[in-house]
Amino acid sequence: MSNPGIEQTGPVWALLKKLSTKSGLTEIVINGPNDIFVEKGGEFIPIDVKIKQDSINQFIQDVSIYNKRDLDENNPLFNGSLPDGSRINIAAPPIRMEGPAITIRKFLKSIQTFDSRQGIFGLSPDWVNFLRAAVKARLNIVVSGGTGVGKTTFLNLLLQEVEKKQRKVIIEDVREININMPNTIRMESMTLASGKDVTIRDLVKNSLRMRPDRIVIGEIRGEEVFDLLQAMNTGHDGCFASIHANTPKECLKRLEALYLLSGYDVPYKAITHQIGRSIDLIIQLKRNRNGLRVVSHIAELTDISGDQVLMQDIGKLSDDMSYIVSCGLVPKSIKKLEKHGFDRKLFATDF
Repeated sequence: MSNPGIEQTGPVWALLKKLSTKSGLTEIVINGPNDIFVEKGGEFIPIDVKIKQDSINQFIQDVSIYNKRDLDENNPLFNGSLPDGSRINIAAPPIRMEGPAITIRKFLKSIQTFDSRQGIFGLSPDWVNFLRAAVKARLNIVVSGGTGVGKTTFLNLLLQEVEKKQRKVIIEDVREININMPNTIRMESMTLASGKDVTIRDLVKNSLRMRPDRIVIGEIRGEEVFDLLQAMNTGHDGCFASIHANTPKECLKRLEALYLLSGYDVPYKAITHQIGRSIDLIIQLKRNRNGLRVVSHIAELTDISGDQVLMQDIGKLSDDMSYIVSCGLVPKSIKKLEKHGFDRKLFATDF
């Protein structure tokens, strides 16, 4: 975790350095001096480490300085990053009277691809070919899922399939997407020294002036959905985004609710039409009963009926919840996919 901006000395930094050598850890949480856990395989495991509160407070001060953001009684909720790219959240007094609660989402140093691990996210080679063709065919894809199911990791996988020569604009509130490709522009929302907030929505609007081939939003959380859907509908195909939702249907409902936050007086029917005409695929992620992250649904938005978006599952999780299988329905976008080398035999049978 080298960084010239802070010394990174003290027990908490030493613990993070030690844990950085352990494989498979996805989260580190510090609930208090004697209450520290790591997450591995979807399960939180207590570790036998005790850190004095003064040392925890010094670490928090270091992180605040590194991120150039205040963390005090007037600003008790903090989102930022660590020098190695890991994401950190702190809930401090008076929000949490027992003392600060620290949650660290580990940064994956290695850039994963669909070829990194056989069966990644429960995907067979045929499904990997489907997703590769979907990226090349410039389908608009939303990755949906709960907390910690791998939405950012999956966005990374999709991004690795984008042609290197294409111009990619990546927009996040905290930098999490791990990409090392040419012609990539990264922007993050923040509060400037002047006190002015630069929001995700501001960045999406600006991205349209940057000649993007691909617009990627780390996570849709608010009114920026309006501008993203506008972009998808005005020639900016091949956009990716993630959203917090537990099913494809909930994903649609959440998109509708966030659209209303944009402040435009738009009839509900117009909102559903906008969503239905903009998004092609919803990739739903979850953890299976073994704690492994898998694709549970691949849903295609097919049409609009009245004020309802019509959707069909073209892939779903197998009965043993270990891998995704075909539902036997041929996607509406099959001709686009076939132009990029995809073989429709995947949808000929229900495996």
